[in-house]
Amino acid sequence: MKAEISIVWKKIQSMIDGFMIMLPNIVLALIVFAIFYFVGRQIKRVVRRVTRHHHQARNLGLVLGRLAQSAIVLVGLFISLSIIIPTFKAGDLIQLLGISGVAIGFAFRDILQNFLAGILILLTEPFRIDDQIVFKNFEGTVENIETRATTILTYDGRRIVIPNAELFTNSVTVNTAFDKRRTEYDFSIGYGDDIDCAKQLMLEALYSIKEVLKDPAPDVLVVELAESTVNIRVRWWITPPRRMDDMRSRDKVICAIKKKLVENGIDLPYPTRQILFHDQTEETDGDRSQQREGWPAGKSKVPKPRSIGGAVGTFAQGRSQIDSNGQS
Repeated sequence: MKAEISIVWKKIQSMIDGFMIMLPNIVLALIVFAIFYFVGRQIKRVVRRVTRHHHQARNLGLVLGRLAQSAIVLVGLFISLSIIIPTFKAGDLIQLLGISGVAIGFAFRDILQNFLAGILILLTEPFRIDDQIVFKNFEGTVENIETRATTILTYDGRRIVIPNAELFTNSVTVNTAFDKRRTEYDFSIGYGDDIDCAKQLMLEALYSIKEVLKDPAPDVLVVELAESTVNIRVRWWITPPRRMDDMRSRDKVICAIKKKLVENGIDLPYPTRQILFHDQTEETDGDRSQQREGWPAGKSKVPKPRSIGGAVGTFAQGRSQIDSNGQS
């Protein structure tokens, strides 16, 4: 028993001695790795600072900064391992990573897909930070574009995190891609109103609003002859094309056009529908040449009401004809 304890104690002492011998190398390796990590972060900040004021290169700066930091940290890791383990070679680690790359790829397929999609989004720049986009049922301002996901801030103050793979493989509407944006609204006037006069009044109201651009010029077009109205579409351009600017211009355009039309006697009718009830108690019921279908008789002769006896007789006669045809 004492011999076994002695052997275990000697092994522990040898391990402690080995650790004490490697301790300077471990401390040096940690210092070297910390230096490389610090340098990587500083390079990332420098790249971002340089590209911050260049709108076209802002996303590219994010990609280059992150890649530079990752590369420098990886080099620091290799050097640190070489200090701790002198027999370690970077090629051995690369070979090991290559062997396990297939398994890692299957295990983290979605993560790698989002990572690659994020890199492509940052490089191709279909949209940028501060752009206002529409993706499926989400609409808002792009807060940040990371290598895994993109975050947008909705107009009602909520944050939406969207995986980059979905953004890269689906359609995205970028409302702020250009300096100008066109918006539209439909108005309805009565059939008895003068269409040309109404269109001219709408144009005058549009030109009186400073938020509406004069170039491209606004236009007014008849788009539909509805059941009880003539529908006219008003279209105008605004700049900048952000959501708040669109809402403000829309508010002023609708108010100005409504006021202008009402002041000049143009009708803005409510939807109307006429329902005619067929009176089946008249003696002319079933005669298409005399049946009124609910319309008043006017100067014509009003059909007499059908008696109950006559209605029963007509029903019985029809029934007997059906029975006789069936027997024959």
